[in-house]
Amino acid sequence: MDTPPTPINKDIESILRGHPYKAIIRLAWPTTVSMLLHTFFNVVNLIWVGRLGPVPIAAVISATFIIWILYSLISILSTGVVAMVSRFLGAGQFDEAREVAEQTWRFALIFACAIALPGYYFRESIIAVMHLEPEVAKAASDYLGIYSLTSIFIVFAEWAGALFRASGNPRTPLIVFAVGLVFNLALDPLLIFGIGPFPRMEVVGAAVATAISYALIAVAIFWLLRGRPLPFEVRLSVVGRMDWRRIGRLLMIGTPISILGIVFSIVYLFINRITAGFGTETVATLGIGNRIESINYLVASGFGLATATLVGQNLGARNPDRAAAMTHKTILLVSAYIGVTSLFFLIFPEAIVRVFTNDPAVIEAGRGYIRILALSQVFMGWEIVLEGAFSGAGDTWPPMIVAIPGALARIPLAWLLADYWGLGPDGIWWAISITTIVKAVILYIWFARGTWKHRAVH
Repeated sequence: MDTPPTPINKDIESILRGHPYKAIIRLAWPTTVSMLLHTFFNVVNLIWVGRLGPVPIAAVISATFIIWILYSLISILSTGVVAMVSRFLGAGQFDEAREVAEQTWRFALIFACAIALPGYYFRESIIAVMHLEPEVAKAASDYLGIYSLTSIFIVFAEWAGALFRASGNPRTPLIVFAVGLVFNLALDPLLIFGIGPFPRMEVVGAAVATAISYALIAVAIFWLLRGRPLPFEVRLSVVGRMDWRRIGRLLMIGTPISILGIVFSIVYLFINRITAGFGTETVATLGIGNRIESINYLVASGFGLATATLVGQNLGARNPDRAAAMTHKTILLVSAYIGVTSLFFLIFPEAIVRVFTNDPAVIEAGRGYIRILALSQVFMGWEIVLEGAFSGAGDTWPPMIVAIPGALARIPLAWLLADYWGLGPDGIWWAISITTIVKAVILYIWFARGTWKHRAVH
């Protein structure tokens, strides 16, 4: 095996040569907290909006399924940046890492507008696909419109966050997002309920609070990057040459993961439609269940993002065995954590649902959802960590090939179990859990084959 280049940065040194578990935790805990902060923007919105009743809850939940698509599109950029920059840094090619950063910065400006404007102008048509009750559809459309424009700031924040993660420094974006969440927490009740001089905006107020918070995050990250906190300098110039071959490689790496996320979101639109047949309260249950699942999902996602950096840098340093070992150790850590939370889901489902709502019908439906969900949570963690490993290697096709059929299978399976076989809403929850388990097992087998070790990102 070739000798890896000598790192000149302590974060890179830890990833390439440090104690495996220390390196994983050092990367994963700030990344995990950052992911939790991401979801807390929506969770905080939902908690405050939940005080307005089931209709506003259903509106925010329904719009969130579309927002997932926005984030999935943005992941094209962040996935490609992490895979390419981490590989170059592991190989000691800092000039190449800088070039990727500057090229993707200019591309991000174009990309942000391409995402935000269609989401805003076609928001009503998009929401109409879900066949919601008119009052719910109107509120969901208003919420989605503002969130779509906010994606301009989100794109920039995700691009910068990807650079920090690829460099082995997820702590800086964590601090910035924490400050942003504080602003969101403060603004939500003021704008939703019209406290003091602020107008009562209800559902729209929640979206406006998030938009202001992300704008502040984007400004803060821009200011930080000018201080050169990365192992290489990034010149944030709007004008410059575009290397479309390099951008094309980034798109080839990021697009499969994005397609996976988009299909996942579209599937949930249909799941939401099946759920709507059992009433608005059941739609609210689906959304609340998703928020509860996010406790595990986002922790696993944080470890998955950390795994992408670990794998990318170690492959760049020509040490694929360490990359594989790091991935397996990350799976063990995530499984231990999720195993504990799954026990809480099984034992205290009603108390957990009550955090989000006092509606008796929603609590009753939520109890069954949380217990069924608990059975597949560890497997969900496997899938997410392995997706991160494949992404870090620049080999993003296996997760897409496995996850898309698994996600699509949820639609007929949910209908069969819920309607045809008469299990009601519980049939929907079983469809979600069964497909999660199957996807994780198949992806683990594919990872064990080791073909990802030879994928190039140049």
